[in-house]
Amino acid sequence: MGQEKYRNGFKLTLHPDTLMEPYSWKKPKMIFVNSMSDLFHKEVPIEYIQQIFGVIKDNPQHVFQVLTKRANVLKYYDSEGLLEWPHNLWMGVTIEEKSLTKRIDLLRSTGAKVKFLSCEPLLSDLPELNLKGIDWVIVGGESGRTPRPIKEEWVINIKEQCQKARVAFYFKQWGGTNKKKAGKQLEGKIYSEMPK
Repeated sequence: MGQEKYRNGFKLTLHPDTLMEPYSWKKPKMIFVNSMSDLFHKEVPIEYIQQIFGVIKDNPQHVFQVLTKRANVLKYYDSEGLLEWPHNLWMGVTIEEKSLTKRIDLLRSTGAKVKFLSCEPLLSDLPELNLKGIDWVIVGGESGRTPRPIKEEWVINIKEQCQKARVAFYFKQWGGTNKKKAGKQLEGKIYSEMPK
């Protein structure tokens, strides 16, 4: 439902032609909007974001997940009353390391009905997360040719914080150069909890 390319000389590209696709899907789906981009990029017009939110509202049978690193832009649009939050839109922010935890407060202050954190790739320990008002936490290691390491104690720490706060915890992967081989078991168990 739209795509943005801005690294390595690529220019931002919007794809309004894809906005009609959810209307044709017969079975309920979970859709990750903008998997390789950021809907709240400074060059994405607010009108386009509102159009996407409208499509989400029109298709309550589906769940749409939106993830951003630009929590400040998200917060600004929300505080200006520019976003209408459908119940089936799950809004998340990326928290890769401790210095980025301020994004949680910005997300928490929005009107999103379901709020989640994506700690992927997890690059540092995240002690003392404030999970009040957060519904879901996803954790995962980095993949690719030169992935930065993830430590098991970091993942366990987040899992325990989620359990204490009664927040759904989803461990996606260890990552690495062969993420399939590395798997997704944590202490011999697979964690794939979802928000209620």
